[in-house]
This record gives sequence, structure tokens and C-alpha cells, in this order.
Amino acid sequence: MRPIFFFGTLRDVALLEIVIGRKIRAGEVEPADAPDAMAWQVADEAYPMLRAVAGARAEGVLFTPGAADEIEALSFYEEAEYALLPIEVDTANGPRKARYFGATAKLQPGDAPWSFEEWRAEGRAIALEAAAELMPLRSTVPVERVDDYWPAIMKRARQRATAAATPAVLGTIRRAFGPDDVTWNAHVRPYQGFLAVEEHRLRHRTYNGGWSPTLERVTVAWGDAVSVLPYDPATDQVLLIEQFRVGVAARRDPNAWCIEVPAGGIDPEEVNAESTVRREVLEETGITLGRLWRLPGYYPSPGMISEHMGAWIGEADLATAEAGLYGKPGEGEDIRTMILPLDEALAALREGAVNTGPAQILLLWCALERVRLRAEWAQGAASI
Repeated sequence: MRPIFFFGTLRDVALLEIVIGRKIRAGEVEPADAPDAMAWQVADEAYPMLRAVAGARAEGVLFTPGAADEIEALSFYEEAEYALLPIEVDTANGPRKARYFGATAKLQPGDAPWSFEEWRAEGRAIALEAAAELMPLRSTVPVERVDDYWPAIMKRARQRATAAATPAVLGTIRRAFGPDDVTWNAHVRPYQGFLAVEEHRLRHRTYNGGWSPTLERVTVAWGDAVSVLPYDPATDQVLLIEQFRVGVAARRDPNAWCIEVPAGGIDPEEVNAESTVRREVLEETGITLGRLWRLPGYYPSPGMISEHMGAWIGEADLATAEAGLYGKPGEGEDIRTMILPLDEALAALREGAVNTGPAQILLLWCALERVRLRAEWAQGAASI
């Protein structure tokens, strides 16, 4: 069987093992490079395409699949965006004929070359998580439909990779449990789409040093999110929004419109959560934020939902801003913004009119720290 030349993310052995479903044996992967070619960033993506560049050399590896099933697995992972094409590469033992996954017309080149080292530092953990969720779908999802699943898979992959890399804040009140204090007997996803329903059979360490019985639990995952309260320290005003929420209507609440703060899910391609904060505020209110104060994040419903909610207060010029109607009509968004003094917003909070958790939490934080916040932002500090 003719070997395959990997010039992109599949140069990573751990990722390759997830995709083909087995361990790589010694000697199965060997260094190689393609003359007059370069790995080039795909527009708006974290992976590359191979471009012809005279005098360049695209570094990579050669791998010979052990069976036709492994080629099918690799083709599924590369989706319908790449096709196997012939190529000749150089190795330590001389030139070799091989194949590679060449970009189809679906992909367009970005603005710069692609770096394997940068990807390993910044995107590898997410890619490993995404591949582990994607590959079990081979038996049920046609390759042509992978694009329908991929954005949500990447959101959840970013969620898991971020959590694994973030040290827990224990303070003086939390016990120092860790990953070794939870063991999984089973973990399956009976449904995947915009969200994933996950069934778990697990045990965890108990406070007396023993282990719990095997527990059967169901969780729902769709990624992590951010919330932000736009606040004007000069005028002591805040911006809140009101919009219809189907979850409230499904509960048969007679008024399914909620008082909220701007919020939204973190897209996998966004540089950091702060960029999501700024994007969401601009989309939902038309306001461009200045400085950001990051607050402790939290889990809104940890018994069933894996979402982690980041929280910020954002500096906003509300003196000349106008309340109005915002949102993306194509996504069914119909958002009313309101600008009001912080004391008036706190009065609404006390009477129960502010009926969503993120808005309540951020208003309470703003009330708690308003004096310090106004003083430090008035002095021109970069952040609190």
C-alpha cells in the first residue's frame, strides 16, 4: 500500500492514533518533506493546505496505513475538504512516491504559512479532544455531513481542553480533589448535534477517603460561554437587555421575556474569551467596550450541564448611547436594550424583575465593587 504524506496536524502521532484507532508501532512513521511546497494556513481555520512554492520544502512524515479501514478513517477525518492525490517526497533513503490529502475547492488559503510548532502549542489539545468526539461518528454520519457537526464538536472540544489546562481555585474552603479521584466505567453520547447528551457511569472519591458506588448520570454539553455587564463609571449607569427565551416559555411562565446581560457561547476560532465578550456586546447592543474586569467564573447548573460561564464588567460610554433594538434577525434574535442608573437596576433586582442568574450575579458584583471600580478606572488603570 502506498504511504501517505502528512504535512499538517496528522504529523502529530497522538492525533493520528485517535483517528486510526490504534497505537503507532515503532518505525511506522518516518520524516519526509515535499520539495517546492509549503504548508499554508487555511482561511479562518487552524489547519493547513499544501501550496506550491518554488524553493520551499514542506516538512512532514510518511505513514503507511495497515488496512483499507484506516484509509477510510483518515478520509472521514479529513472530511470532504481534502482528496487523496499523488506526490513525490524526499526521505533519508531517497525519493518516494506517496499520496497526500490535497485541498479541494471548498478550502481557500489564508494570509500566511502554517506552523506545526505553533499549532502544537495553541491548538493541539483542542484537536485531540475534537478527534476523540468525531471518530466514533464514522458508523452513523456520512462524511458529507461532518461539516454540520464540526462547529459544535469544536466548541465542546475547546471547553474540555480549557478546563483541563485551568488550575482549580481552591481557596481555603475547597477540598483538593483531582482527576485521579474520578474513574469512568462508561462514557457515551447517544445524541450529538448543536448540543451533546452524554451518559456516564462513574465513581468518585468520597470525603471519608473511600469511593462512591457506581453512579449513572446524564449531562448536556454545548461549550462554554461568557457574560458581561456594560458599566459607565463616569455616569454610574449600566446596560441591560430584554429578550424572549424559549426555555422560560417551555416552563409555561406567563411572561417568557427575560432581563439579561449580553452573553454568548465562545466560538472555537476566537483567540480568547475576551474577544467573545467584545463581539457579543457589539452584536447585542451596538456598543464597543473599553477596559474589561474579569470576575470569577462559575457553573450555572453543575448537576447536569457542563457549561462554564465566564463573567466580566466592561467599561462603556453610556452617556451618549441610545437604547434600541438589536440582535441578528436571521438567528431569531429580537433584543431590547435599556440604559439605567445602577441604583435603579439594583432596585429592579430586589423586586425580582431581573430574572436571570448572570444578570443578578453581575449586578451584585458591580454594587459590591462600584466605588473601587470607579476610582481605579477614573485614574486610567489598564485593568482592576
